[in-house]
Amino acid sequence: MYSLIRKALFLTDPETAHSLALEGLRLGHVVGATDLLCKPERQPVTVMGLHFPNPVGMAAGMDKNGDYIDALGSVGFGFIEVGTVTPRPQAGNPRPRVFRLEKARAMINRLGFNNKGVDHLVRQAEKRKFKGILGINISKNFDTPHAKAAEDYLICLEKVYPHADYITINISSPNTRGLRDLQGAEQLDTLLAAIDARRRQLTQEHDRRVPLVVKVAPDLDDQQITDIAKVVAANEIDGLIATNTTVSRDAVKGLRHADEQGGLSGAPVKDKANHVLAAFRVALPAEIALIGTGGIICGEDAAEKIRLGADLVQFYTGFVYRGPDLVGDCIKAISAARAQL
Repeated sequence: MYSLIRKALFLTDPETAHSLALEGLRLGHVVGATDLLCKPERQPVTVMGLHFPNPVGMAAGMDKNGDYIDALGSVGFGFIEVGTVTPRPQAGNPRPRVFRLEKARAMINRLGFNNKGVDHLVRQAEKRKFKGILGINISKNFDTPHAKAAEDYLICLEKVYPHADYITINISSPNTRGLRDLQGAEQLDTLLAAIDARRRQLTQEHDRRVPLVVKVAPDLDDQQITDIAKVVAANEIDGLIATNTTVSRDAVKGLRHADEQGGLSGAPVKDKANHVLAAFRVALPAEIALIGTGGIICGEDAAEKIRLGADLVQFYTGFVYRGPDLVGDCIKAISAARAQL
């Protein structure tokens, strides 16, 4: 059924199709259709002290504002990550800013953290009925000076803390100028130290410790991976997401839209993302969780990330190309892979 829906959606521009798909999913949930049709097997797993109904999640970016948490939850995800959200609303980059590379089962986006602001997302999170795990992905506004980046993260941290099961610190989008500079060891250490210190205070205030996760780029060399791993461990970060989109175009040379600026996601990023994932598993202490994302188009892609050391997986572009069936496929493949480990 989804293949027919996708053909219709792909007749419109990607950003319009995105909105139509989410509204269709919301309507399907309201009338009970998604809950009836999408019933993946349960595969409970405990990661970062949280109890996930299954290890398959929706990555940040699909639902930037938390407007569709329950609708996405109805198709069987064990966890949903919303955002990226910033302290103040922002429009993002000019359109067009999303491009399909259908032959490669990929997309390029340069959205630029378009979102309604953290206060709106908090209101949506408060209303959710979704019983799975909710992650909230935070970052800085595009016009916040680099020297004050930590202030933006702290504003978001404080506001989302009571409503998040875990919080992701996004330092790896290629579409906010200078953001990836925060992956440098010295700058990252300063940022994470400030966030962890405030987290300690919030833990006391709310009587609950919310895990912190860092999301990194696939365009890291081995030294950068080693440096980031040391900083993450030193600041008691609970998990790491490998990876965000890539700025490389090696895997899509010659394809229509391949030269568009922005982050490339989907099947072509899999090898780079898997390399970074495996390297972090070696570099990080075993107790720090890994969430594998990037290039998951079928169940075997998810299972491969588990074999490389991921505790959980996420996807976004794969959902665009495969629809809800991908959730169940990944759960089954992961179950089979874990049985062999």
